[in-house]
Amino acid sequence: MTTPDALSLVRDLIRCPSVTPADAGALGLIERVLAGAGFETHRVVFRQEGYPDTDNLYARLGSQAPCLLFAGHTDVVPPGDTDQWRFDPFSAEIADGMVWGRGAVDMKGGLACSIAAVLGYLEAHGRPAGSIAFLITGDEEGPAVNGTVKLLEWAHARGERFDHCILGEPTNPDALGDMIKIGRRGSLSGAIVVDGKQAHVGYPHLGDNPVHHIVRLVTALKASPLDSGTPHFDPSNLEVTSIDVGNTTVNVIPARARAQFNIRFNDLWTPETVADEVRRRIDAAAQGARVTLNFQPTNALAFLTQPGPFVEALSAAVEAETGRRPALSTTGGTSDARFICKYAPVLEFGLVGQTMHAVDERSSIAEIETLERIYRRALTAYFAGG
Repeated sequence: MTTPDALSLVRDLIRCPSVTPADAGALGLIERVLAGAGFETHRVVFRQEGYPDTDNLYARLGSQAPCLLFAGHTDVVPPGDTDQWRFDPFSAEIADGMVWGRGAVDMKGGLACSIAAVLGYLEAHGRPAGSIAFLITGDEEGPAVNGTVKLLEWAHARGERFDHCILGEPTNPDALGDMIKIGRRGSLSGAIVVDGKQAHVGYPHLGDNPVHHIVRLVTALKASPLDSGTPHFDPSNLEVTSIDVGNTTVNVIPARARAQFNIRFNDLWTPETVADEVRRRIDAAAQGARVTLNFQPTNALAFLTQPGPFVEALSAAVEAETGRRPALSTTGGTSDARFICKYAPVLEFGLVGQTMHAVDERSSIAEIETLERIYRRALTAYFAGG
């Protein structure tokens, strides 16, 4: 079998319109390629009431340690108004040195590079003194309920163990080689509801204006920093994302006001401790207001992969192929690394993310080829004991 290159793979994957939770043939394509290279493959569908059924793929070559896991997702966000795209978002056109299409960056490009790198490594070196595995979901861009989190539980129950993981999310802000993610902040969202008393604005003593209370409360939330950061994390940050009253009349004091907020917290906090701090600040500023505070469930905890030999091996591979020493970062949003970190140290490194989720999502062909070489170099170092 001819070993497919990363560009061919990413084009084939883009042509599968796998908008969450649809698979559209993407996992089957990958399964055939990996099975042809000797991987034992498993397609696993998870179900949970209230969420779409999700197809997932697990594949492994070898049974011995160390095991290097590559993780990723084939699902993509909707393309939006396709008339705004230069090309059909699922046509994988080549133009201007780029491959164009939904998922080219996030993250079919990174996934294709990891697969091609593994196949190239096996062709050059044969089976490693250890194992290589792939853990691929169709539920990363969606609710993330029936995907990686459950596939990891399934694999662990089978006795699968991983020593390290590379997740090919687009981590580079401007150029390939800029950044490796060695951790992520946690995320907690909540809402404050203040019940007041409706009245005529000309008779404010007859009412209790919840707008005045909500302004005081959100000001208290932002009055002082949550912390000053840690060696690998920026300070935790609370953002008020909306203040809503629903009042369309200027001469009526409204009966209720609501504010929403999100906190991105570092490794000084857990969801429980940061929620306690929010409650403390709200209680101190309530001044008798009737306040209800609610938090959304979260599975996004802060985590960190400590710098060491694994981080150095990937950093050295990036520098060798790009000439850039990547920054070690914990910035940005959440990813499936928040689940993987419970089973193995995980690093994120992929393509340049400037067009992810955007109209005309595209990736440089040269950067796809370079990323494939980076992954292959990292594989060689990993199984050589580097």
